[in-house]
Amino acid sequence: MTREEGLAWVTLSHPGRLNAITISMWEQLRSVFDALSADTSVRCVIVRGEGGQFAAGADIREFAQQRGNMAQVRRYHQHILAPALMAVANCPHPVVAQIDGVCVGGGLEIACQCDLRIAGESARFGVPINKLGFPMAPDEMRGLLALVGRATTLAILLEGRVFDAAEARSLGLLTRVVPDTEVAAQARASADRIMRGAPLAARINKRQSRHLQQGAPLEESHYQDFFSYAESQDHREGVSAFLAGRAPVFTGD
Repeated sequence: MTREEGLAWVTLSHPGRLNAITISMWEQLRSVFDALSADTSVRCVIVRGEGGQFAAGADIREFAQQRGNMAQVRRYHQHILAPALMAVANCPHPVVAQIDGVCVGGGLEIACQCDLRIAGESARFGVPINKLGFPMAPDEMRGLLALVGRATTLAILLEGRVFDAAEARSLGLLTRVVPDTEVAAQARASADRIMRGAPLAARINKRQSRHLQQGAPLEESHYQDFFSYAESQDHREGVSAFLAGRAPVFTGD
């Protein structure tokens, strides 16, 4: 993880393996996002892969030792992988996925938990795990279902195809597709736009959208949370800056 003031980059790295995700990488992803979530100076996070690839699925070389029976499989999915994805999903700060190259299996699961997904034209997507003889675990399916719905989720899983960025965009998996040479710059531009906005408003938007998507009724506590912005410094600064014709300086308070 690297930082530049309010912007943090989280880089998936497994050289020579298309950033295939090991148990150690899942655990590090959870730890890094837990730390970022607790840091109120963070305004935006970019998740990217090293070496021109986002991430392939799990590192199959670990299967025999780490996923050899039901107890091990349950431990892997419920106590290692699911908490890592939840840490990304629950991050209060906006998260942008910068997607180059391959984004399949676990890589796609990570991308689905981000708030925006910006991909290069030659990026490839899919979840071809039916060829390995196993389904997508329930806690991992949540992100994909939330983005594309049941019908498209089933098409992706049952066919096991790997498809291009244009199709991924048409299915609702991506925010935008850009030329390969512009992926990093466009992800940074998106982060800059986010960071020019009020961080308090961004966090409230994330919380409220998550609750509304779950279909649960709104309670008084949810309205209190939403309307808390009314007495915030960010709100006063935004209105004052607009009336004065200047750029706002937000603090997140």
